[in-house]
Amino acid sequence: MANRYPLPDLNSLPEDIRTRILQVQEKAGFVPNVFLGLARRPAEWRAFFAYHDALMEPESAGRSSGLSKGDREMIVTTTSSANQCLYCVVAHGAILRIYEKKPLLADQVAVNYRKADISPRQRAMLDFAMKVCQRSQDIEEADFQALQAQGFDDEDIWDIAAITAFFGLSNRMASFSGMLPNPEFYLMGRIPRDKPARA
Repeated sequence: MANRYPLPDLNSLPEDIRTRILQVQEKAGFVPNVFLGLARRPAEWRAFFAYHDALMEPESAGRSSGLSKGDREMIVTTTSSANQCLYCVVAHGAILRIYEKKPLLADQVAVNYRKADISPRQRAMLDFAMKVCQRSQDIEEADFQALQAQGFDDEDIWDIAAITAFFGLSNRMASFSGMLPNPEFYLMGRIPRDKPARA
């Protein structure tokens, strides 16, 4: 299986997009396929990553959030699994393993978050995210109360819902276009860096 839409050549892209992709490459050591896959339409790429950054990196925009980076990636991994998005489960699962420093966690939440090694607070967060993902029309006051009982405020609840909804879009774009996870994602965060793998 291959990407249905060929990835554009990096040197053919507008300067602002090329600069951002090169920054990601320098930090990660490779270019995640989503950055090139969406770059075939520059205006959509800019809109997509502006909203992505506002949700996933609110601190960089001066906004505080009650969700940790690990919480956000946990939402993405869990709901992407429900949407059967291979790219997002593998890519964001890798980031989740790194942020939480738990090599088993991403696989657990991707398969069945109810049996995962997570806190009651995170369980409530994922219960809500999954309801937004699958039955948003059924959200009611009791859902907000369950989150408030775990210390989430209304802005945190907005974040949970918005991340879920945004990645519902991302999941569908990745799936229909045949976007494949980079091989590098599969091993990231599985083996602690201070313990080299045995041959």
